[in-house]
Amino acid sequence: MSSTTKPPLIWLNIVIFLSSFIVAVAIVPLYGIQVGYGVEHLLWFLVTFSFCNLAITAGYHRLWSHKTYEAHWSLRIPFAIGGAFALQNSALHWSSDHRIHHKHVDNNDRDPYSAKRGFWFSHIGWMLREYNANTYSDYSNCRDLQKDKIVMWQHKYYVPLAIATNVGIPLLLGIIYNDIIGMLLVVGVLRLVLSHHSTFFINSLAHIWGSQPYTDKNTARDNGILAFFTFGEGYHNYHHIFENDYRNGILWWQYDPTKWLIKCCSWLGLAKKLRVTPKIKIEKARAKMSRDLAERKIDSLPNATQLKEALNNEFEQLLAKLSDYYEVKKQILDARKNSLSEKYECSLLKLRYEQVKKDLSNQRKNWELQVARYA
Repeated sequence: MSSTTKPPLIWLNIVIFLSSFIVAVAIVPLYGIQVGYGVEHLLWFLVTFSFCNLAITAGYHRLWSHKTYEAHWSLRIPFAIGGAFALQNSALHWSSDHRIHHKHVDNNDRDPYSAKRGFWFSHIGWMLREYNANTYSDYSNCRDLQKDKIVMWQHKYYVPLAIATNVGIPLLLGIIYNDIIGMLLVVGVLRLVLSHHSTFFINSLAHIWGSQPYTDKNTARDNGILAFFTFGEGYHNYHHIFENDYRNGILWWQYDPTKWLIKCCSWLGLAKKLRVTPKIKIEKARAKMSRDLAERKIDSLPNATQLKEALNNEFEQLLAKLSDYYEVKKQILDARKNSLSEKYECSLLKLRYEQVKKDLSNQRKNWELQVARYA
């Protein structure tokens, strides 16, 4: 495609995005001023908004796109229905695009919503023209999903499901609460617009705004504010380096309701085989990133060679201590699993563990002091 030639516009998408946005910003508040909304409107907005977004984050994204866990059919069906309600195409098509995005992230010619083409393109522009027409029938990267009967059922009946949910649910609530227009505006239109753009922020803002504690090989960022609005998807830098982890926010205090939902479902027997990145890999990635940043600062200093050598010596010592620590920890876990009863061997393992733990703690402090010099 030449630089002066643009793909054809997708008028259906343009009409849906534009009309829903105009109604959300103009008609929804006007109706609220003239007629008013009740607690039931807010309640059902929150319920349906959460249902749609969790269907995308826990279903489309972490279950089907990345296979970070396995889910019972009674969980996959609501995800399929919620995905249609979110009006973001079928799970098969969504997952195909997303897998291409991860495989070719930031490649302007191959990434469907490359952030390097600008905020507008990665946020919504890529859906307004036939930029990715070839992906509409090529799902060769989703052969596993084509074996999932629920995914294929939703893909086949996506249009009627989308119409039934987006019209039927607000209409039914309107009949129940005797306010059809109010429910259509709040649960139908406002919910759809906010669901769309909160999801789209992951393709746009999450590649522009935030920190890169794990890797700078791509544009993905970690951002706790975005995590709040996207049900945990804002820890995007972590996700792009460890995409097969069912978590995005790995620390207990990081807001990731999608992770909490999946974990709760595992306790109920609805989810299993939750994939988690080994802690040693996470620590090594963080250490490597801090080393790379320090080296860039060192490059501008007169004695760069000697400073880099000292930095890398500390880095190698940190990696060695990390390996020792996690190896001994694994030995202790194996001993417990095997019901190891020899007190002598167990006591040696415990002593060894305490020593490597202390060594690692000291080395971490040394490393933090070293990289802090170039912060």
